[in-house]
Amino acid sequence: MSAADIMFYIFSGLIVIFSILTVTSGRILRAAVYLLMVLISTSGLYFLLNYQFIAAVQLILYAGGIVVLIIFSILLTSHISEKFEPVAPRKLIFSFIAVAVGAVLTTMTIVQYGFNNTITNSENPDMKVIGRALIGYDRDGYALPFEVISILLLAAMFGAIIIAKKEPKSN
Repeated sequence: MSAADIMFYIFSGLIVIFSILTVTSGRILRAAVYLLMVLISTSGLYFLLNYQFIAAVQLILYAGGIVVLIIFSILLTSHISEKFEPVAPRKLIFSFIAVAVGAVLTTMTIVQYGFNNTITNSENPDMKVIGRALIGYDRDGYALPFEVISILLLAAMFGAIIIAKKEPKSN
């Protein structure tokens, strides 16, 4: 077993453990920190696959940006020590059934899919083309979708803060 295999199993185990902790944690701030650990471990898998750009985007955008927004929203709208309401047993049973059905469907799909082993020669991309695509607003540009997503995230954060804001008790 190589070092890459060992690292893969470590990252996979961390993702599974922290994913379970994220959805089962009773405290909202701890759930956000567990989510951060899942996203960091996912970027570790991308680094193992030699997808450095995607790994960097995962770290910067998701782990660095989204989780900070979530934690910032939590701190603005609730108390750090606030706990989630306990889930009713009926909802818990239906949730476990839905997870089991989803896991079986996913496993069946992966097992039945005929993966093809293809090897392609990768070309060295021209950095000027990549740079123009990243800052361009034309058909193949990425600047406009990035701006739209940033406005959408900002609007979602404002909406979450307004909805979650506690009204003062009137006497």
